[in-house]
Amino acid sequence: MMMTTKGPISQFIEKYYLHFNAAALVDAAKGYEAQLNSGAKMLVSLAGAMSTAELGKSFAEIIRQDKVQIISCTGANLEEDIMNLVAHSHYKRVPNYRDLTPQDEWDLLEKGLNRVTDTCIPEDEAFRRLQRHIYKIWKDAEAKGERYFPHEYMYKMLLSGVLEEYYEIDLKDSWMYAAAEKNLPIVVPGWVDSTMGNIFASYVLKGELKASTMKSGIEYMTFLADWYTENSKEGIGFFQIGGGIAGDFPICVVPMLYQDMERTDTPFWSYFCQISDSTTSYGSYSGAVPNEKITWGKLDIDTPKYIIESDATIVAPLIFAYLLGW
Repeated sequence: MMMTTKGPISQFIEKYYLHFNAAALVDAAKGYEAQLNSGAKMLVSLAGAMSTAELGKSFAEIIRQDKVQIISCTGANLEEDIMNLVAHSHYKRVPNYRDLTPQDEWDLLEKGLNRVTDTCIPEDEAFRRLQRHIYKIWKDAEAKGERYFPHEYMYKMLLSGVLEEYYEIDLKDSWMYAAAEKNLPIVVPGWVDSTMGNIFASYVLKGELKASTMKSGIEYMTFLADWYTENSKEGIGFFQIGGGIAGDFPICVVPMLYQDMERTDTPFWSYFCQISDSTTSYGSYSGAVPNEKITWGKLDIDTPKYIIESDATIVAPLIFAYLLGW
């Protein structure tokens, strides 16, 4: 493989990020690169509000350059990248969010602004704009007796062109559009815990859609089990941004195959990195140190393991920049 000189961001972190979480960031980035160079594949899991944090500005290029082969994300991350694509100019930044009174928060609600820390998502331009179009796609599928996964409906909407008139950012900065173009596999455990999931449930309650028109979390797991089995010959790494269901659901496919399916030739995950701000003593999955995963049959003794205890909105773009040679 031809060696190329990395760009200024990569050079900066290699020169100055020498200790503690900064050094862990560089080690994890080099470990991720080594996985890809060895022929292994990579799963990236997205929790938290990474789409609203505009991770797509770096992550979309990771997708285009085949540096990720499968994604696991929350329902919020699935939809919020598209919301940013179609409603960006209507978002409102609230840098002084810590100073807001309950009345200030109520005033934001009345203006149709739903706050995520320092960023407000506009209800009409983001949620309702997507709702109008996705409902037709759900309804059309049901009329034909077809069923799809949540992300597949989103892909259909993006690739159909119905949203083009609303684009407010450069399309290359949307990771969902990059994923749709490649038909990248995505698993979205707990999709109903999202705005579009709630909206779908409301149509089921009104009798306008059947719950079965949406493929379920069990079907996501069986899809992932088949995908893992077919793709793990050279190893599959696990790069986890945040914690929660987006991470725990997919990592469990290995013990499920090994223990519950009794397929004892199932390989462990070949790399593990988590960017987390959770503390291990609270008993949460999100705060569990990588070695705990050995006891659950997820990682091997010698699996390369990294934990970066820091803010993912700072760390993830730097790791992606390193992988992209920026």
